[in-house]
Order: sequence, then C-alpha cells, then structure tokens
Amino acid sequence: MSTIVLICFFLVGILLTVVASIMPHRAVLSEFELTRRRDHGNESAAEALRRELLLDDIMSLKRVLEALLLVILVLLSVAAFGTVVGVIVALCVALGYGRVARIELIHNWSNRMYEQYETRILQFVERVPRMMKLLRSVTQPAPETQICSREELEHIVETSGHILTENEKKLIVNGLGFNEKRVEEIMTPRGVIDTISKTELIGPIALDELHKTGHSRFPVIDGDIDHVVGVLHIKELLTLDDKETKTAQKAMEKHVYYINQDQTLDHALAAFIKTRRHLFVVVNGYRETAGIVCLEDVIEALLGRKIVDEFDVHDDLRIVAARAAKQNNNPPNATDI
Repeated sequence: MSTIVLICFFLVGILLTVVASIMPHRAVLSEFELTRRRDHGNESAAEALRRELLLDDIMSLKRVLEALLLVILVLLSVAAFGTVVGVIVALCVALGYGRVARIELIHNWSNRMYEQYETRILQFVERVPRMMKLLRSVTQPAPETQICSREELEHIVETSGHILTENEKKLIVNGLGFNEKRVEEIMTPRGVIDTISKTELIGPIALDELHKTGHSRFPVIDGDIDHVVGVLHIKELLTLDDKETKTAQKAMEKHVYYINQDQTLDHALAAFIKTRRHLFVVVNGYRETAGIVCLEDVIEALLGRKIVDEFDVHDDLRIVAARAAKQNNNPPNATDI
C-alpha cells in the first residue's frame, strides 16, 4: 500500500511541475489592435482575439489545478512518510516545484504538450462559462498593464518603431509637455532683439537695413528697450502708396501686447489666437523687457522642430544671446559680487 502511495506521490509531483511550467504564448498584438483588425474583417485577428480572451480563463484553470494538485500532494506525502516527515517533504516540494518548472527543458516540453491540446481546452472553456466565471471569482486575474507616468508614455511613443513617423513622435512628445513649458524657454532674449527708435525716419536706406535683419516685425522703442511703444511691420511699409518718408512712430502699430515670461506656452498660444497677433513683448516681474515671442516660436515648440524659411538667419537666437552676453557690462575694471 505504501509503495502505491509513494508512486502516486511522485506522479502527482511530476504532474504539478508540468502544469506549473505551462505558460501559453500571448499574442504579439494588443487586445485593442486585435479588436480593430477584427472589426475590419481580418479573420486571423478574430481568431487570435478569441484565443487571447480565453487565455485568462485558461490561467485561472491552471491556478486552480495547481492548488488542487498541491493539496493532493500534501495528503499523499503525509500518508507515505508520516505526519511530521510528510509535512516537511510536502513543504519542500511546495517551495521548490516552481523553480523546477522554470527549467527551460521542462518548460519547453510542457508548452509543446499544451499546444497539442490547446484547441480542445479552449473549446472546453467555452462550453462551461459558468464554471469559468466561478473560477475567476476565486483566483486573482493577471493585472492589466497600466501607464503610470508621463515619462513612461513618452518612452512608449519614442520606442514605437515604424508605427509612428519621427515627426509624429516629436509632435506627441512635445504636445504632452507643452503646457509645462514657459515663455522664457522659447523667447528671443532682449540681447539679440532688433529694435527701432520711434523717431527714426523710415526711408529707403532704413528699409534696406531692416530687411537685412531677416525679421518682419520690430519693436519700436522710446529711448530704450524697456519702453516699447509699438510694433513696426516691414511688409506694410513695402506696400505704402506714398513715397513720403515717415518716422517709425507714425508707421508703427500702436497697440502693444505684453506677456509675462513665466506664463505657459498653452496660455501664450491661446493669447495669440484670441488677439490675432503674431508678436508679444515678454516682460519679467518688474515690467522690464525680457525678450519677444512670436507665434512661430510657440508653433515650433508644439511641433518639436524648426520652421525654417527664407528669413531665418540663426537656428537658435538664445545661443547668439549667450555668446553676446560675455561682452555685456564687462569693462576692464569690473568686479562681480
């Protein structure tokens, strides 16, 4: 009798290890993608989706079968070796069978055996929906993969391969962080702003100099850059009917729009749309001119790439400003404190 019990103990242990090592292969495509392809008439996707939806029931059945075999193993162990020794042996098996099940040779053999009967197992699961519902209620389903941070979502986008183009990836990633960027990060700093005095005469020579800068709009100042009184549009000057020389003050647009350097780009874009203007003067907390920002700057930040046209001279004017800053307020006897 004890020999039969011992043989049953080893057989159940082997069966437990085989069941534990079975791990059905999941579909490469997500459930959403399989559903989308099925809805477009893809029969192979429909079959893969059916299998994918039933695999959770298969895993529930696997866990219940493991638990049942483990209980039988404990009873057989106690019957074969006695209470104390049997409990110790059963405990050792319970702690070690999972590691044995992960051995590649055993895992591969078990999966091949499962694949031979998978169709029948899936059919059985479909025929007993009530039993599978009961099993799901007593077993813990596999947790769904969730995106837990913006950084993870950005990583998924960046590693999406050929599904998205490089421009689409940049658009999505930059769109995710668009509302967190500030105007200060994209503005043209005051050190490289081309301005014009309100008293300067706008004649052929002045127009030629303005055109050489490559810009179409210029802040008009009253004395210094911290007193912007208007915006001069060079394209409007080129279409003037009269050839009379005017001052910048007479030719400029007098309505000036200001935006704080700490405002978000989302706020700036909404302001551009609302005011239908293309250039804002950026100010700091003391109402000093910190720079200028145009609609093109905001669009470039959203798209994640430069909009280069025939008027662009520098790719990044902030680099130019940083280079020029080394010569600002730097006389021979200067001391920084």
